[in-house]
Amino acid sequence: MMPPKKCTAINTLLLAWLLAGFNAYAVEVGSVTRLSGPLLAKKADGTVKILSQKSIVEQGDTLVSEKGTYALIKFIDNSEITLRPDSQLKVENFSYDVAKPENDHAVFSLIKGGLRWITGLLGKRNHERFGLTTPTATIGIRGTTFIAEYIPNGQPAIAAYGPAQNIPGKPALPPGLYVQVIDGMINVSNNGGSQSFAAGQFGYTASVIQLPVIVPSNPGMQFTPPPAFSSKPPPKGSAAGAKSNTVDCEVR
Repeated sequence: MMPPKKCTAINTLLLAWLLAGFNAYAVEVGSVTRLSGPLLAKKADGTVKILSQKSIVEQGDTLVSEKGTYALIKFIDNSEITLRPDSQLKVENFSYDVAKPENDHAVFSLIKGGLRWITGLLGKRNHERFGLTTPTATIGIRGTTFIAEYIPNGQPAIAAYGPAQNIPGKPALPPGLYVQVIDGMINVSNNGGSQSFAAGQFGYTASVIQLPVIVPSNPGMQFTPPPAFSSKPPPKGSAAGAKSNTVDCEVR
């Protein structure tokens, strides 16, 4: 028996109200401060949003950088993530309040690709509350700047960095997790065990059951964002610092 049209209309309005309420209470955790190409955010409600410079990043977002795109995201604790091209990163749980350190949480999932992480206030006062998970291992920090790159099985790292960085004849990296510590220390752990890496060291984890290992030199990681990503943001009011005319779009 078909439901009355009136009830159907009420149910539709109720669903729309609930979705609107969900979006209204989405938790803002950071914003895009630098961008060199297309960046998408897959939202918790199933929509996909095209991000521009100054766009908001929310808890539950899966950030997707396209080929040729570097994206710098600054979080509310002043930590920074720079995504390299062809990467996917999910903000699983991020909570920071200056007055409530007991509520600190920073949990991210690197699905594929790579990033550079600069620790913020949360990581400095509660580093044990930080975790970057990948399919092969979890990374913990100790007041750190590091680079991580995860290559899924069946998808060797090839030509993902832009034309200027493609090296003819350069062998592709085998699947797994690669790390480089620039400052501080990280700990990489999985079912195979745990290994710490200090500044200047490189590491590799082949699978979730194999122990993370130190490698003697750079195994072939590349991370060279545009020069603008290393400079300070322009002052307010300058032409370069003016608000972008790009309009955020939602795709359902």
